[in-house]
Amino acid sequence: CQAATGQFIVIASAHVYPIYQDWIEKLLAPFKDPKIALTYGKQRGNETSKYSEHQIFATWFPDQSVHVRNQDYPFCNNANAAIRRSLWEDVPYDETLTGLEDLDWAKRIMPLGYRIAYVPAAEIIHVHEETPKRIYNRYRREAIALKQIYPQEDFHFWDFLRLFTTNVVSDYYHAWHDGVFKPNLQSIPIFRLMQFWGTYQGFAQRGLVSNRLRQTFYYPRSLSRYQNTFSYDNRRLIDYGSSAKSSEQVY
Repeated sequence: CQAATGQFIVIASAHVYPIYQDWIEKLLAPFKDPKIALTYGKQRGNETSKYSEHQIFATWFPDQSVHVRNQDYPFCNNANAAIRRSLWEDVPYDETLTGLEDLDWAKRIMPLGYRIAYVPAAEIIHVHEETPKRIYNRYRREAIALKQIYPQEDFHFWDFLRLFTTNVVSDYYHAWHDGVFKPNLQSIPIFRLMQFWGTYQGFAQRGLVSNRLRQTFYYPRSLSRYQNTFSYDNRRLIDYGSSAKSSEQVY
């Protein structure tokens, strides 16, 4: 971020790739409102993603945004985001955190009168190819950071049992309706066990995390089934196959 010279800083994880050619345009559009400090876009997995990860993406990044301009809690995600550089210079990220520096930044910037905007049209594919141990370490690291951001927060063993159970049941429900129950029979409880055991191990203190933020991070996807009514027929997809062929011809 320190090397950036533009008005906005676009941030993307090393293991994501955009779907549409107007990804950056969509991600930056809300900054027309001078009170928007950060935008973040939709994320989806690919064929290698764990089924439970697909459910997390669907929960954290819905197809439609009901609070594009009025998100009242500091959830965001740096894997697919943009921030106003002038604000970052005044309030830089806390790089001492073990993760969730984006959430910490949003938590500090919102009381100054700025807002966060979710942009579902700015969609990327986020590829996580992790072993159970790496899943555990990721959630443990993020829990350690979350307890620093909210120092008095706690995550009891009962929370681990309750959230592990409800999320496994929810994942099985959706997998059954998606016709992929049997292939994910083992992967679902393994992923959720590593997720919430890592979270349990990372937490130690009690704090003031809002119910809305807790639901966004941990609660299972709703049991309601709906079809996406959005249509992107007029938008141009990025053809990664053609890009690969062009590279082969060059070399």
